[in-house]
Amino acid sequence: MGCLSAWTFLLFLLEITGTFSQGTWRNIMGTSWRPNPAVYHNEDNYEWTTWFNVDHPGGKGDYENLNAIRFYYRARVCEVPRALEARTTEWIPARSTGERVHADPVVGFWCVNDEQPVGRNCSNYAVRFLCPRNIVSDNEELIWGPWSDWSVCPAQCNQVATQHRSRSCKSTSKQCNGQTVEGRSCQGPPCPRCDLQCMMGKVNDECDGCMCQDHTVLGSVRSAGGLPAPGAAILRAGSRAKLLTVTDHNGHFQVPGICPDGNSTLMIKLNNHAPHQVTVPPSTERTSVLLLKLERAKKLYVLKNPENKARREGQTAAFCCKVDGTPEPNQYEWFHNGTLLDRSQYQYDETLVLRNLSLDHIGEYYCRASNENGAIKSKPATLTVIGQKAPSCNPKPDSHLIRLPHDCFQNETNSLYYDVGRCPTSTCTGKLDNGIRCKDSVSYCCGISNMEEKEIKCQGYQLPIMVVTQCGCKICVDTKAIIRGRAIAADTDEPMRFGHIYMDGTRVSRTGYKGTFSIQVPTNTERLVLTFVDNMQKFVNTTKVLPFNPKGGAVFYEIKLLRKKPA
Repeated sequence: MGCLSAWTFLLFLLEITGTFSQGTWRNIMGTSWRPNPAVYHNEDNYEWTTWFNVDHPGGKGDYENLNAIRFYYRARVCEVPRALEARTTEWIPARSTGERVHADPVVGFWCVNDEQPVGRNCSNYAVRFLCPRNIVSDNEELIWGPWSDWSVCPAQCNQVATQHRSRSCKSTSKQCNGQTVEGRSCQGPPCPRCDLQCMMGKVNDECDGCMCQDHTVLGSVRSAGGLPAPGAAILRAGSRAKLLTVTDHNGHFQVPGICPDGNSTLMIKLNNHAPHQVTVPPSTERTSVLLLKLERAKKLYVLKNPENKARREGQTAAFCCKVDGTPEPNQYEWFHNGTLLDRSQYQYDETLVLRNLSLDHIGEYYCRASNENGAIKSKPATLTVIGQKAPSCNPKPDSHLIRLPHDCFQNETNSLYYDVGRCPTSTCTGKLDNGIRCKDSVSYCCGISNMEEKEIKCQGYQLPIMVVTQCGCKICVDTKAIIRGRAIAADTDEPMRFGHIYMDGTRVSRTGYKGTFSIQVPTNTERLVLTFVDNMQKFVNTTKVLPFNPKGGAVFYEIKLLRKKPA
């Protein structure tokens, strides 16, 4: 059977009930669809409306009803939409939220709070509709439009299929005579040569693995808690992972045809667990047995946030974001002032590069990383773009009042306060080149470039005082964050003497005789995690997350340690 064009195939799919996540899509076309003499519809004759959001998920749920949308925006929605698309206000497609939702182009979109898992409500959704373009008027002649280009030939290699082209009737009052769609035969490309060689068995039909018909892999999968893991997906690992089977209610699985050659790798996936890969060991037996235990997935967390940048027009700026977790994020997205940036235009991944900067680029940028278990956003970074000849910093100081001694009352201002001025601690351009880098090699900040000494008249004496008269762009002063503390027993306050302190697997310090320690936080550290290890084996190894002020300063912590139980 010949394949339909991409758009025809989409309309065909939209007439079938489908499922995604935990929700159900009702018949997309709805019962109000009216037949058209055209067999297929050309994608160019339809367009998406703008996004509508007329309800919020409070109360019973989020109801984006078509009648309600028409009440507010009647001129912007057609009478019979062909399709509907939904997303959250965070730009997450409805199919990716994991929520149970419903949609019908002739009714609208709705999500019911009572249908969601315990403790979870619906997200805030927006919808848009696919409507015909208004390409003709009632006074136009009864004519056919031009034929579209032929669709891409859908034939597989060395096979024959049918490709189509279509045209539309431009009359709005009468039916056109003739065919709207015509087809022709087309030949698929020649099949590529398969160069895969198997040490055992034979090459499969897809030419991406070896197959041994007389061998079977039996396995048992357990969750992180040690319980059987029903419903775990068993896939053949590779560039194109292929689902082989799922585990039964006891967490068992059986996969025939896998070669025990030491090269066949299986991947096991289970919700809320990290993907696990295992290689089938070499064997001459007809059966191999795998006993597998999964690890719980670790939530995503940000390792590196983008940093504030200041550039002049025409220069280049780069923002970098690094997120870790189990599994690792499989997608990065960048936002400018809350709007998702087009990946095809900016070609970004963990790094966003903005070239030929203009004033339109000014604003906040942040990244959002996601994997199959969720998403996380970085802290925002501010980009300041300054004109080619504009001063990098405002030379005029901001007002800053200080209180004078009680015997220095100022008659001119009728107060005990005097304005000494100060410069804002904002980022400036300085002498930067046009290189692409996540962190500037030298940081520049607005600071004091000129001061004058003033004498304040007081009762019987003159008080000298320094006043800021001009600001300029200077190299930023490095600040140091210090963590000090004491590691002691939780029961008796006995110090952990000469213990080791690790950060990211590297020893960074040790405790003294009284259990005291001092650590300078490395530059660009976002999250300080320290592990205390007792050399004398009295105390249990203890890991702590210690907050600190990235702008500098010292913080003291008392680390309580548990004793090891006697053997």
